[in-house]
Amino acid sequence: MSAAAILESWRAHLADNRRRSPHTVHAYVAAAARLIAAQGIAAWADAARIEVHHLRSHLAARRAEGLGNASTARELSACKAFIAFARAQAGDPDPAPPRLRGPRLKKGLPRPVTPDEAVNLADLVDGLAASDWTGARDRAVLLLMYGSGLRIAEALSLTGRDAGLGEVFQVTGKGGKQRIVPVLPITRAAVADYARACPWPLPPAEPLFRGAKGGPLSPGMVQRAMAQARRALGLPDTATPHALRHSFATHLLSAGADLRSLQELLGHASLGSTQIYTRVDAASLLENYRKAHPRG
Repeated sequence: MSAAAILESWRAHLADNRRRSPHTVHAYVAAAARLIAAQGIAAWADAARIEVHHLRSHLAARRAEGLGNASTARELSACKAFIAFARAQAGDPDPAPPRLRGPRLKKGLPRPVTPDEAVNLADLVDGLAASDWTGARDRAVLLLMYGSGLRIAEALSLTGRDAGLGEVFQVTGKGGKQRIVPVLPITRAAVADYARACPWPLPPAEPLFRGAKGGPLSPGMVQRAMAQARRALGLPDTATPHALRHSFATHLLSAGADLRSLQELLGHASLGSTQIYTRVDAASLLENYRKAHPRG
């Protein structure tokens, strides 16, 4: 098998089986291509034999090319995912990747995650999951929080009747207050993918998102999955599931949404609760100004 054939199988797995975003597929295939070239890989068995010392050497070479800590962490995550896939293709009964921790990362300032970071977090949570269906589940939950501005409890309160989401749906928030929220196409597809993959029945009146044993999914499981993904991507500790809701609000405000509309979308009882996002947006503007201005 040629290196090109290996890369095409990896690309197809990411795009078709794992349904990763085009950005993530491109990044993961590029990382695998660099590893293949560096290690002279020409067969799945070659890739399956890569161990910690090989990875450490490869990353050291990448660092010598000027790769920063956060980019190195992402490269490591992509390489480990590729190695795990290669080991499975080679017939390894335990296809776990080599155990190697990424570089220490400085804690960033508290800030909303960017749109790319939000999608990358959801994709990586999927890739790091113990099984395909739990990965699809966690990806769907995170995209609901980011794309529709849901609280984690609101996302987990959805029932089987919500599996076929339309462009909008009704959610019940704090105090039993109901509101209408939008649904992005990527979110609708993610929820549908999860519903198809879930091994448990999803009756209309029972929880949509299930734990590994079929019970309701707990918030703690979502929080742990996101913590693992943010470490792999080099994001700060402030990148929690709830931060995705904050990002939803901040990005809408930056794009021109008015506070009253934002209040309705978030389900805030008072406008005062929504006004915090004007301060968040001002802080982001000031940070960008300082980075860009020659006297900043």
